[in-house]
Amino acid sequence: MATRIRLKRTGSRHQPHFRVVVVDQRKSRNGRTIEEIGYYSPSADPATINIDEDRALYWLRMGAQPTETVRSLLKKSGVMKSFQQMRTTQ
Repeated sequence: MATRIRLKRTGSRHQPHFRVVVVDQRKSRNGRTIEEIGYYSPSADPATINIDEDRALYWLRMGAQPTETVRSLLKKSGVMKSFQQMRTTQ
C-alpha cells in the first residue's frame, strides 16, 4: 500500500484548519485516514503548526511520501532535519 502524508481540510468557509494525516494515496482528500499526526492552522497569527515528530518519523521511515505542502510544514517544524540526520547515520 502506497501511503502519503497530506492535509485533510476541516473548519468552516474562510476559516480553514488542516489535519496532517497519513492516508492511502488512492483515497480522496477528506477520505478515510490511517492516522492523524498533527494539525496546521494558517488563519492564526502566527500560523500554528503542531506535528507529532515521533509518528511523522515513523511514517517517513516506512516509506510514506509527504506532499509538497506537508514537506514544507515538516521542514518548518524540524522533522525533516531529524529524518535526514537519521538517514545519514544508518
